[in-house]
Amino acid sequence: MTHSTSPQRIAVIGAGISGLAAAHRITELAPGCEIRLFERQNRLGGVLATVHENGYQVELSADNFITTQPWGLDLVGRLGLKDRLVQTNPACRRTFVMRRKRLYSLPDGFLMMAPTKMWPMAVTPVLSPLGKLRAGLEYLLPPSRDDADESMAGFVRRRLGREVFERLVEPLVSGVYAADMEKLSLLATLPRFREMERQHGSLIRAMRRQMKLQRKAGKHVDESGARYSMFVTLADGLSSLIDTLAARLPAGTVRLGTSVEKIAPVDGSWQVTAARSQPETFDAVILATPSHVAGALLKPIDEPLSRDLAGIQHEGTAIVTMAFEDSQVAHPMNGAGFVVPGIEGSPILAGSFSSRKYLHRAPDGKTLIRAFVGGARAPEMAEMPDEKLVPLVLAELRDVLRISGDPIYQITAHWPGTMPQYHVGHLDLVARINTRCHAIPGLALAGNAYDGVGIPACIHSGELTAERLLQRAATQGQQ
Repeated sequence: MTHSTSPQRIAVIGAGISGLAAAHRITELAPGCEIRLFERQNRLGGVLATVHENGYQVELSADNFITTQPWGLDLVGRLGLKDRLVQTNPACRRTFVMRRKRLYSLPDGFLMMAPTKMWPMAVTPVLSPLGKLRAGLEYLLPPSRDDADESMAGFVRRRLGREVFERLVEPLVSGVYAADMEKLSLLATLPRFREMERQHGSLIRAMRRQMKLQRKAGKHVDESGARYSMFVTLADGLSSLIDTLAARLPAGTVRLGTSVEKIAPVDGSWQVTAARSQPETFDAVILATPSHVAGALLKPIDEPLSRDLAGIQHEGTAIVTMAFEDSQVAHPMNGAGFVVPGIEGSPILAGSFSSRKYLHRAPDGKTLIRAFVGGARAPEMAEMPDEKLVPLVLAELRDVLRISGDPIYQITAHWPGTMPQYHVGHLDLVARINTRCHAIPGLALAGNAYDGVGIPACIHSGELTAERLLQRAATQGQQ
């Protein structure tokens, strides 16, 4: 992809993975373009951060990324990091679900929202006999013909019943989106399940046909829940992706500890004013900030656009990571982690057996566990002081995993207001935002608030924004 005419100077505001991906893509496609990457924090990467300490490798936020979306793998390949990719431990590709302080294996073949095998659903202790019967009736229920968006909770209860929603789907989906299932949009998050209902009349029927086709093609799927074989990480930690991206940018591109206070269109260009600095002029601006930050910057320019951006709500989480001697943990660490239904009343959303999921993350004889708290279920916990939060989490882990003694290592990361909530109507909201944004020359948006929250989706958002911005400039230059 080449461009005969490109902007000469572009400001990228926000140096999380989306902003970095946008800046890097510009250098790939228009190497003559001058980029300024503004970041108010004193480090790059946003929520992505890896700590190497006492022999442990701790991811303070996301700890891997999915491979079914190509954009993460594609960027890793272009950066020359493919030989550093690590797959999940094949011996621990299973998920547990909590019920009354005990962990049970997620029914084999239950993939996020629907079963592919009926016998595991029939014998699981996670569901009552009535809950299992109601789930089986999904095969006979007629599909809805209403094309309107609906909440995740409404869809799952309608198809599979209340108990499957509360005991299986709600904890699995909450672990990804940290959202209120009564508000979370089905069409903005997992639209393929609506398509399954439309095309096959039943989720169970659709999943069984899909599995049959995969078996005919020689493929085999035996993981449940998160389908861990589809996830990878980097041997040196996800910060190595951030460091490699930054190293590919021209010298002088990055401005850390620099908060942008104002942007303004002036005579076909953009003036960007950072704190304690004189305004600088750019041909284009990419806002790769949280949507409410972008909305505040755009308020003097387009009030309706600003209002819509501010309308995307955000929740926060905290991640408490603890290490123990293997001998301290009595529960078998033979899985990747566990999820917790909201009806359990636990302070924990989910737990990850980090050193079982990826063996290189702890020294031999040590067990590294990450516990996730907060989200829409308990938003106050994202900013709870460590002296209150850590004992609360430790007490729960002791009960559930039968842990004795205190952790031999501990670190906590707080991420308030970092997880956008894709509420019902999100697709229409984003369509309005895109329409108004595209009407403003030289302006583009990127980030996790619009079309996906995972690492590959954020990479794609930044790269696609950069490509479109350059293409628009090229088209205008040829007119």
